[in-house]
Amino acid sequence: MSRLLIVSNRLPVTVRAEQGDVSVVPSTGGLVTAIRGPHERHGGLWLGWPGDVSRLGEEQRQELEAQLEQLGTVPVHLTPTEISHYYDGFSNGVLWPLFHYLVEKVHLDARRDWESYRAVNERFADAVAARYRPGDRVWIHDYQLTLVPAMLRQRIPDARIGFFLHIPFPAAEVFRTLPWREQVLRGMLGADVVGFHTASYRYHFVYSAARVLGLDPDLETLAYEGRKVRLGVYPVSIDVDEFVRLARDEDVRAEAQRLRARAQGRKIVLGIDRLDYTKGIPRRMLAIERFLEREPELRSKVRFIQLAVPTREKVDAYADFRRVVNELVGHINGAYATLDDVPIHFLHRSMPMSEVVALYLAADVMMVTPLRDGMNLVCKEYVASRLDDTGALVLSEFAGAAAELIEALPVNPYDIDSVAATIKQALVMPPSEQRVRMQALRRRVVTHDAHRWSHRFLSDLERACAAAPAVGAARRRTDAPQLNTIASARSAPSLVVMLDYDGTLVPLAAMPELAPPDEELITDLRDLAARPRTQVHVVSGRPREDLERWLGELPISLHAEHGFFSRAAPGEPWVALRDASLDWKPKARDVLQGFVDRTAGSFIEEKVVSIAWHYRSADPELASQMAREVPAQLEELLRESDLELIPGRKVLEVRLRGVNKGAIVPRVLSTVPPDAMVVALGDDRTDEDLFAALPPTALTVHVGGGESSAAFQLPDPASARRLLRALVA
Repeated sequence: MSRLLIVSNRLPVTVRAEQGDVSVVPSTGGLVTAIRGPHERHGGLWLGWPGDVSRLGEEQRQELEAQLEQLGTVPVHLTPTEISHYYDGFSNGVLWPLFHYLVEKVHLDARRDWESYRAVNERFADAVAARYRPGDRVWIHDYQLTLVPAMLRQRIPDARIGFFLHIPFPAAEVFRTLPWREQVLRGMLGADVVGFHTASYRYHFVYSAARVLGLDPDLETLAYEGRKVRLGVYPVSIDVDEFVRLARDEDVRAEAQRLRARAQGRKIVLGIDRLDYTKGIPRRMLAIERFLEREPELRSKVRFIQLAVPTREKVDAYADFRRVVNELVGHINGAYATLDDVPIHFLHRSMPMSEVVALYLAADVMMVTPLRDGMNLVCKEYVASRLDDTGALVLSEFAGAAAELIEALPVNPYDIDSVAATIKQALVMPPSEQRVRMQALRRRVVTHDAHRWSHRFLSDLERACAAAPAVGAARRRTDAPQLNTIASARSAPSLVVMLDYDGTLVPLAAMPELAPPDEELITDLRDLAARPRTQVHVVSGRPREDLERWLGELPISLHAEHGFFSRAAPGEPWVALRDASLDWKPKARDVLQGFVDRTAGSFIEEKVVSIAWHYRSADPELASQMAREVPAQLEELLRESDLELIPGRKVLEVRLRGVNKGAIVPRVLSTVPPDAMVVALGDDRTDEDLFAALPPTALTVHVGGGESSAAFQLPDPASARRLLRALVA
């Protein structure tokens, strides 16, 4: 069985140093619980930060390393300065609030933090690469390590890499405010499988990638740098058996009875959260205050317990937040306390899981009302613990768990009046309704536990990697494997170079007019054409006027409108491939104009024998929908006029059937010796016709992402131009 390398910010252990002795004990927490099972079952290693061990002596460090090795864990040591910038500064000062829609809390000037974040992600990638064996699977976790998948892909191109995001992925309008948005997206897309808790998080990721990187939106897979990245929805869960065991434990049940006895007949409403500003604790307190204000007859019949688990105690923003919560609780208790009791029992500390489960068993109502939460496992823990099928769950619709736990009482945590009303609804819910709801909730949680979550993700990773072609089988992912082939091209008796223009020699532009050649490209083409026994052909979908204006003085051959018009050399006339009727163009123009009218940012480009609808600058979601409708609207015209509809990169082009770049290949090859070597570069669907028409000995290169029949692949036009210079060198 292949090894599983798990990579997370923290190791699943706590390091303790007491009286000179070092001990390593297992940690608790949602991520640790969910992943510990796969780590134990599949073997392999778990890589992460072990905590601050900078004060340990050399002998203690050696003892620590030995204990960690026995547990199958590998420490990635970080300095206090790195933790301050990478973890506190960027991970939790930029990504955490941004991904939770709290844009006002994002650090505005985080350049130094970003550099540290990038450097630490490099360290993690190096640590994985150093321990990687062929066949290993690598599972990278969460927002602290978004760059690691791509960094590892650079080091080990054929690695099987999965990435799972444990927090929300925000809407594209929010994510795009991040200055480093492109780097984060490219980092995550280095994986073979990217996983999210909910379909909405995946949707936001897809349309962020469409907006920022120009990828074609697809909710299942994204074509990126010659690979298909699978996108999956995998709601994380809990170890249900462990909570069932604790819920049946006699000591735990006895503690739950003591809690109920201390409540003196009052119903218990429970909240358990980390003391984090995303959890909505202040708004929950305000909703409780509104409930107490509105329901005077129920005040003496309810006890509210809020367990706030300390987190990020050294961060100033969290210290300020703790003060706000304390003041709010004090205000409410001061207003509604009696000589016998206070309404809110606020506990700011951690508890062992046995005591937490006792609270779950004692509570009549569980309140989980975050402002935004990736999943929230507290609600699943409460449900798993309710073996008697009683109790009511009040759940924020902005928690990821709300997509699954539909039988809970949903609330908008920003609507204080509604939350207060739902508290009352939960308190007076009849036992029969409690059972119906809780039984359905428990069935879902029990069925979809943490083991099933990890199994689904890893199975999809296996399938995704099995479906992908072996690296080097058809497409090379880097420049290095091309060196021998380039040497062969340089030494060939004669050379024919056939080049697309847009997306191949120059980056794609929002408008065709905005992509003229720069001086460096003109020089590269001139040098290539001056090479002995070399022909250079630019084969483009552009009209003759563009190619003549930009490249007309170069000693190269030009082919416009996908080869319908050709010009052999400067000053020579343009020759048409054949006669053509253009009676169909007005109707095609009318149809495409309808899509322009309905798709802001799109436009029509009209040529002599073709007409194209461009939608690169349009909203990706709307454009994708419109693009699916175009073929049906043009179906009759295409059939009657012997036309074809050709998809390109964010463009659909109507053209005469049989007019394609492949049609010029016989004419070009008829002018060169039989032993001439052909080099062809292109970036989209229209270039596939050219590749298909060339002899098998040709060096074909696809530029950019997406699938292609080309033998090689380069990431961008800059790489393509370096290849041209290498042919001259």
